[in-house]
Amino acid sequence: MTVTTLDPRSALIVVDLQKGIVSLPTAHPAGDVVKQVRKLADAFRGRGLPVVLVNVAGGAPGRTEQQRPRRDYAADWAELIPELGRQPQDHLVTKHTLGAFTNTDLDAWLKAAGVTQVVVAGIATSIGVETTARQAYELGFNVTLATDAMTDLQADPHAYSIAHVFPRIGETGTTQEIIALLERSA
Repeated sequence: MTVTTLDPRSALIVVDLQKGIVSLPTAHPAGDVVKQVRKLADAFRGRGLPVVLVNVAGGAPGRTEQQRPRRDYAADWAELIPELGRQPQDHLVTKHTLGAFTNTDLDAWLKAAGVTQVVVAGIATSIGVETTARQAYELGFNVTLATDAMTDLQADPHAYSIAHVFPRIGETGTTQEIIALLERSA
């Protein structure tokens, strides 16, 4: 099912569109994702709705079966890409875990702003985007996922999240469908 409605006080959450992640090889061209995210950000900003820009600067502690890549990160690895057109009113969240709500002010900030629904986009679909969307759902937000404004490092996890996980925690839609709903509600 496609997205049916947007609450009057919705926010856009953009996950990990930062220099170090956008430069990685992805299942779909990151440049196309960035263009769709920018359209969404402009539409939300144009209606005075909150835009949250999330970057990741580290990882959660703990053992995992899959080895974390050991590499030296460039000094600008965690910097948001300029194509997002960051504005002074945008809320920046720096996370150190997979999801944007853990150990950040995001939940409190959204609730203080009266937000009841979030639209989530970014990279990677099955990691930061999915975890953030799950957390938002568990915290009581209505969740919409902009499927053409996200990609993953691999095609299979991207497709699985869209087909099997996202319909259980929210609604999905394209950038154009979401913008059309914003225009109708204006």
